[in-house]
Amino acid sequence: MDADEDVAPAVRSILDAADRRDAPDGARVSVDPRSLDDAVAATEADGRTPVIAEVKPTSPTTEGTRTDDPVELARAMVDGGAAALSVLTEPEHFGGNPEYLERVREAVDVPVLRKDFLLREAQLDAVEADVVLLIARFVGDDLADLLAAARDRGFQVLVEVHTREELERAINAGANFVGVNNRDLAKLEVDLATFEDVAAHARDRTDATLIAESGVSTPEDIRRMREAGADALLIGSAIMDYGEGDDPAATVRENTERLTTAESQTGDNE
Repeated sequence: MDADEDVAPAVRSILDAADRRDAPDGARVSVDPRSLDDAVAATEADGRTPVIAEVKPTSPTTEGTRTDDPVELARAMVDGGAAALSVLTEPEHFGGNPEYLERVREAVDVPVLRKDFLLREAQLDAVEADVVLLIARFVGDDLADLLAAARDRGFQVLVEVHTREELERAINAGANFVGVNNRDLAKLEVDLATFEDVAAHARDRTDATLIAESGVSTPEDIRRMREAGADALLIGSAIMDYGEGDDPAATVRENTERLTTAESQTGDNE
């Protein structure tokens, strides 16, 4: 990524931190992944909306922090019907840790995505996961090489895009999973129409699994994204609920269930 590119200060800080990070010991990982496609298909066959629920202690765009046991929250998400999980491993801005992902993956039987800002191949080796995230905007011309390096380790790869141009780059790199981020990382603004625009362009360009990311918080949002072509949705803040509840796991389970059953709900239930 061009160091002079105009991005929000919070994003610049995240990228600077990511640029300084490498795998702790340099050991190369080898993964036997749980299939994300199979998890999405099984969830739909069960009559639920495929949701990738995110264990996100905090973020620069969130007011509040959750310090609850990530394993307890992850199990609650699975109990609520999540098809897969996403676990933040970025420590400085999101309160994440590779150890959280390792513990969560041992505790559940669904695919687990590693959510982080990965810029170099060595950073792939920090922890085993079923899926890793590569953000097209930030890896630039290295996308194809990093995707190949991740697959060589056994990872499935979610390539995140925000524009039609980035979608083209993801398709040309051979992405099987494409996440369309409704949040403009330059300004940190969210617009659900982003997915609608990019997904419309994707229909005749790729058969990749399309995942809507960011800004989805209600059953109505779920239905809107699904109608636009989302095969699955990645949801964090709306599930984590950073309020001061007495039973965080119960709240997370209820929030997950509300969203995974969105397509069977009516407007009166929102």
